[in-house]
Formats: sequence, structure tokens, C-alpha cells
Amino acid sequence: MSLQIFTNPSHGLAQVCHSKRILCKTRLSRVLATPPSSILLQMDESNNNLPKSKKGFGLSEDSRGSLNHLHADSMLRQANTVGIIGGISTDSTLNFVRKLEDWSSKDGKSSLPFVLCSDPILNKELLLYEENSYPSLYHRIKRTPAAPEQIVENLRNKRISLERCGAKLILMPCHIAHTWYEEVFEGSSVPMLHMGDCIVKELQEAKMKPLEAGNPLRVGVMASSATLSAGFYQERLESNGFEAVLPDKATMEHTVIPAIEAMKRDDMEGAGNLLRIALQVLLVQAVNVVVLGSDEMRDLLPGDDPLLKKCVDPMDALARSAIKWAESL
Repeated sequence: MSLQIFTNPSHGLAQVCHSKRILCKTRLSRVLATPPSSILLQMDESNNNLPKSKKGFGLSEDSRGSLNHLHADSMLRQANTVGIIGGISTDSTLNFVRKLEDWSSKDGKSSLPFVLCSDPILNKELLLYEENSYPSLYHRIKRTPAAPEQIVENLRNKRISLERCGAKLILMPCHIAHTWYEEVFEGSSVPMLHMGDCIVKELQEAKMKPLEAGNPLRVGVMASSATLSAGFYQERLESNGFEAVLPDKATMEHTVIPAIEAMKRDDMEGAGNLLRIALQVLLVQAVNVVVLGSDEMRDLLPGDDPLLKKCVDPMDALARSAIKWAESL
């Protein structure tokens, strides 16, 4: 596990600490404008040594030794500290953190302090689990996905680690990880937001009217097979009075899965065109808006694509909900 604590980001200074089971080392992150009180954890459950820091990114042995007394329980004490469990894609997680930082620091406000926990082994476990939901695409890949119990244990350990680091709110900016939200949240001493709840609340606040009078407002859900099978988006929508509309078998077979196939061979234009067709098939069913529960799919469409105006992103709703939580303290 490596830990980065940025005490003076403008000068690129950092602290390093060690504890009984935590190996902490530093490297600069020029991607994120990390606030002085924030922490980035990179955990390796295999306990293997991670690659050494690049030249210019580490501290001396003397500096490390002087900080050995620090304990994880005393890292952050701000009441609005957010703990983030990284998901399948590091890029997606960092994109979420950028939004959280940018949106929380508007109007001259200080950005939210956060603890980000990223584990490459967990990333791989989640990816293999999701790939396993497309047997026709990955049947040639001889890789056995982790058992759900193993993934749950890994996620729960991350949540516990974030609490120990001082997180007062837990976030999982990963769709497939929400399959086990209840199991991961069980026993938590702090609240943990669910992306489905966040998106439902924003839809309720929008006060949209159904396209067909006398019927409940219809909301489409576009996501991977694994996320759709987990059912948490449609369950939360329907328990709050919305009607969830999913891609039918033909749409999945002829547009969604081929779009994923196109992505795997780097045909992004073809994948984007197929996704547009799939979204249009949902929208013609008197659907007001589509929950786009896939980062890969979202990234296929440019920001100015008209179809995106008909879509809502649970990741964005999660970030906004976290900011509202902090503002309510």
C-alpha cells in the first residue's frame, strides 16, 4: 500500500508514514489539484512491493523515519472529509475526483478534503466480474473472475480503511461495485451514498412530467449487462414511483453488445453510433430521460451530443450529493 499526503501542493511537498500493515510512500500527482488535507491511498492486497517512485518523487529515508509515529486514525479530522473507493477504471475515478474538487470549490470555497483508496487488484476483480457478464465476448479469455464474496470483502476492507483515515462519508464512484452496496455498508460507522438514491433524488427534484398523461414518468436505464442484472437502478427508480425501461434482448444483442465489441477493437466511432441507436430505441418508448450507468458508454459521446441532454449520469449525481452533504454540516 502506498500513501500520499500532500501538505503543500503548490511546492510539491509530501509526507510519508508507516504503520503495522501499511507501507506508505509518495509520488507527486500533477493530474489532481489535491487540497493540503487530502490523502490518496494505493493499496495492494497481495502485499507485494509496488514499483518505486519515479525520480524526484520520493522522500529520504530520514524523512520517512521521522514520520513513522503517525497513525492512520489521526490522518484527517475535518467533519466534511469524504472517503472514495476507486472502481474499475483509474481514469474514471480520477475524473470523478476532479469534478468533486472543481464543483465543491466554486465561488471561492475550499474544496472538500478527501481520502482516495485505489487498489489495482480490486480494479481487476471488478473488471473480470463485469466481463464475465458478456460470455460471448470474452469466452476466449481464460481468466476466472473473483468470487463475489472475495470482492465484497475487498470493498469492505477499503471502507474500513477509509473510516480509519478519518472519512465521514463514503463514496463508491463505480457502477458495478454498487451490486454489493448493502454488504459493503453493513457495520459502517459513517453514511455511504448510493448512486441510485442520488439519481432518484435529482429526478424527483426536477419535477418532470410524464410524456404520456396518466402514466408514471418513464426512465430508461442503459448500462452493462452486469449492472442491469444487478438491478439496483431499476429497483430504486420503481420504489420511488418511476417506471424503469431497460434495453430489450434485441437491442442488447444488436446494438449494446456490438458497441462493446467495437470499443474492444478501438472502433470508437462505430461504438458511438451503435450507442446512439440503443439510446434512441429507449427514448421512443416515451422515456423522459435515460440513466447512463456506464462510464465507457458515456465517454463514447462528445459533450455536445444532443442525445446526452436526454441522459443523466449517476457519477455526477453522486458528486453533487456529496457536496450537498458537506454543505449541510
